[in-house]
Amino acid sequence: MKKIPTDAKSLTFLNAAIITAHGTFKFQKLLLKEAREIVAEFKDGNRKIQSAIGHAATAELMTMLLKFPVPQNRIDFVQRTEDAALVFKLKKRAPEGVVLTREELEEIGYELGLLTRSA
Repeated sequence: MKKIPTDAKSLTFLNAAIITAHGTFKFQKLLLKEAREIVAEFKDGNRKIQSAIGHAATAELMTMLLKFPVPQNRIDFVQRTEDAALVFKLKKRAPEGVVLTREELEEIGYELGLLTRSA
């Protein structure tokens, strides 16, 4: 399993691997099993888990994949060093202005990743 920093106090779901602040970041590809283990580790440790997933279809697909509720939640998120982010990343860019369905997301393909900030 990918190592989560022991000082990570929160886990945020993102629908893109975006850098939300100046700093030093690390992005690691995750297997689905690893992503589920990370969610379980935060849940079992009573650490904060929140969603910054702005699209309903992505939230629905992540809920299905992770077996954990991922609500649609359009929030501004600035990642701090104590935050970890579980990222849903499409394998190719969607056409401009198109809102994809869950089926279209699955057809395009996606990866999961862990984004951490060290400075």
